[in-house]
Amino acid sequence: MVEPVRFKDTPIDSISGFVGLILHLALTLALLFGQVLWASDWTWIFALLLNVFGGIYWLLMWNCYAVVNPNEAVVTQFFGKYVGTLNQQGFRFFINPFYGKTRISMRINNFESSKLKVNDVNANPVNIAAVVVWRVDDAAEALFEVEHYKHYVQIQSEAALREMATKYPYDAIEEKDLGGITLSGHQDVIATELQASVENRLSRAGISVLEARISYLAYSTEIAQAMLRRQQASAVVAARREIVNGAVGMVELALEQLSEKQIIDLDEDKKATMVSNLLVVLCSETDTTPVVNTGTLYQ
Repeated sequence: MVEPVRFKDTPIDSISGFVGLILHLALTLALLFGQVLWASDWTWIFALLLNVFGGIYWLLMWNCYAVVNPNEAVVTQFFGKYVGTLNQQGFRFFINPFYGKTRISMRINNFESSKLKVNDVNANPVNIAAVVVWRVDDAAEALFEVEHYKHYVQIQSEAALREMATKYPYDAIEEKDLGGITLSGHQDVIATELQASVENRLSRAGISVLEARISYLAYSTEIAQAMLRRQQASAVVAARREIVNGAVGMVELALEQLSEKQIIDLDEDKKATMVSNLLVVLCSETDTTPVVNTGTLYQ
């Protein structure tokens, strides 16, 4: 099987368009001189050839000019064969009038994908979208290697986004997931990987990716309410854990202070009662009502 030819930008020679105008004017004067020679009997053959061939080239020379704007490239072809790419901006002139010219913009573009519905690594359906910032680096590759390179950017970007979304969970659901990468909690890491994945897919089209980042991320509607309740429960559990940790530290500090300053001598039963009362006061969500014991602990 014959390997298809890879096209890369090849610089093409050109001159200033104003020099081309001078040549065009010189040819015009030559044609006028040919009209003068036409009147002489002994030079009519030379005048005829000059007028015919010179007139044809004079008309074709209007196709020799090209205006190249900033951040733009002109890809030239000679009857279907790639000749070269003109990247030098300004008013330019080609010697060959039969060059076909195609303009390719080298400006920065951005593309936002549609909201895709995919399953994350835990098989939870999520809606996800991304913004991709890209530009053409090689005009010949963009024009000849792929069909409609802008559409190619769209399809390959969405394919890379789908692939990446299936590798990670939306967020950390279980304790074993707390140390891993998640779509919602590691935006910079996900953006770096997505950019590399999209750029790898678009490299064949001569396109570089400047940035790729998730622009929308949410659970699908069928599980959104259930996941919201789970998140709320996780938040409550985390808050309770912090409260209990703080309360235990305060009780421990209170027991140490009472023991060091010898304010009161507590046996194990009294310590247990004190710890229970302090934990109730510190961990309760409502204001506690104190009960004054006028007797002893054992009455």
